[in-house]
Amino acid sequence: MYFLDTYAIIEIIKGNANYKEYVKKSFVTTIFNIMEMYYALLRLYNEETADKYFEFFKPACVPVDDNVIKEAMKFRLKERSERNLISYADCIGYLVALDLGILFLTGEKHFSRLNNVEFVE
Repeated sequence: MYFLDTYAIIEIIKGNANYKEYVKKSFVTTIFNIMEMYYALLRLYNEETADKYFEFFKPACVPVDDNVIKEAMKFRLKERSERNLISYADCIGYLVALDLGILFLTGEKHFSRLNNVEFVE
C-alpha cells in the first residue's frame, strides 16, 4: 500500500508511464491532497475533469488525526528553515504515511532525501 501525494495523483491522471504500476496497487491519500488535485485540475483542464477525479480519489481518503496535523506543521517548519517549501497537504500526507507505516509516493524533489519515500519522476 502507498500514500499518494498530490504530485503522484496528478502524474497518474496525466498518464505518466512511470506511475502506471502504482494504479494497480492499494493506495490512500487525504482530503487535503484531493483539494490540491482539484485545484490543479481546474487550472489544467476543466471543472468536469476535476469533479470526475475528485469522486474517483475521494474513497481513498483516510482521516487525519489532530496529532498528525501538529507533527506535520512542525515538520513543515523544519523543512522551511532548510528552504524546502513543502505544501501543507504534502506535509500532512507524509506524516500520515509514517503513522500508517506505508511508503509516501511522490516525485517532489525535496522528498527524495527523506526516509519512507518512494521517489518516482
